[in-house]
Amino acid sequence: MTAAPLPAEDLVKVIAPFGENRTLPAAAYTSDEALAWEMDNVFRATWVCVGRGDELVAPGQIRAVEVAAESILLARDRDGTLTAFSNVCRHRGHELAPIGEAIDARLIRCPYHSWSYRFSGELRAAPTFTQTPGFEMSDYPLVGIRVAEYLGWVWVDLSGDAKPIEDHYGNLAEKAAPFETERLRTAATHSYVVEANWKIVVENYNECYHCSSIHPELCEVSPPDSGFDHLPTGHWCGGTMALKPHAATMSLDGASSGVNFRGIDDELARQVWYLTVAPSLLLSMHPDYVMTHRLTPLDPGRTFIECSWLFPPEAFELEGFDPSYAVDFWEITNREDWTACENVMKGVRQRGYRPGPLSTWEGTVYQFLSTIGHLYLGHGWVIPEVPVRELH
Repeated sequence: MTAAPLPAEDLVKVIAPFGENRTLPAAAYTSDEALAWEMDNVFRATWVCVGRGDELVAPGQIRAVEVAAESILLARDRDGTLTAFSNVCRHRGHELAPIGEAIDARLIRCPYHSWSYRFSGELRAAPTFTQTPGFEMSDYPLVGIRVAEYLGWVWVDLSGDAKPIEDHYGNLAEKAAPFETERLRTAATHSYVVEANWKIVVENYNECYHCSSIHPELCEVSPPDSGFDHLPTGHWCGGTMALKPHAATMSLDGASSGVNFRGIDDELARQVWYLTVAPSLLLSMHPDYVMTHRLTPLDPGRTFIECSWLFPPEAFELEGFDPSYAVDFWEITNREDWTACENVMKGVRQRGYRPGPLSTWEGTVYQFLSTIGHLYLGHGWVIPEVPVRELH
């Protein structure tokens, strides 16, 4: 891995021990060169979440999605096996399918010259070429992309070199097990374009040091100084917050209109978990629902965010089930966060910006920034030491 086009002396301060470290230099948030490096060395070099498995492609469907400016074709055969390929025909390079909705298909057919492929990627037909001496069908399969289904989401590894996804994320699956994420169903999705660098959004997500300043609704149901930090063995970080005695979940009045997950015990029923699954999936895990943010950098100062609210199947069986109790709460809180992130972005563009220290409440911010700092320095994916925050 090559080092990022950023001053090494600034990056060494980012990975310094917690309490001695500093935040990233301004160019990490503002420069086109830094984002281009991130595309090559972060988003195209490890597992990236592209969405929920059951929503992207059903058996007998194909779908084109974009990952780090690359067009990827997903295909699920009738038996449910998922494959992924570069969305490029092996003949003249025409795209096989437009990025967008899933398409029912018996095979993958290029709309330009009708070359067709099986869902396994093998070339099935190439008009006129099959009669050409020396032409071997086996020489022209689609270019495969590594794909995995993990925790109910679909992930792709454009490099093909990342560790197996279970190894890359370590104990994440074990920690998330009580929430049975494979069973979840999506009840609502909102999309946002935030005028801020994607890392600023992740940093904001990983601390509640700001909550008493900008989130009055959140502070009504959860003390901002509560909770503890997890101990990850893979490339994720996160912590918890407690619910106030009157609150059953995060909603404007603390009440739930859903049902708790089957695996939630009395202790978990009083907590909300906030996990960053590097590089760009954020999981907010409540006793009765999971909210996700899936981040896509658009340019150094803009980030597309797909926010979804997922519930256990039992919630949808309730008469008159309405997810708005969760959606309304987080729609307000999200927009408060986006305003803060956009104002930070304005600040890092100013000549007066200097990398700053982190408080003792910002341990998971340190974990995220330290991971990024090691990547920038060319060290690869390093799991930083965790500055543990204890339960209050």
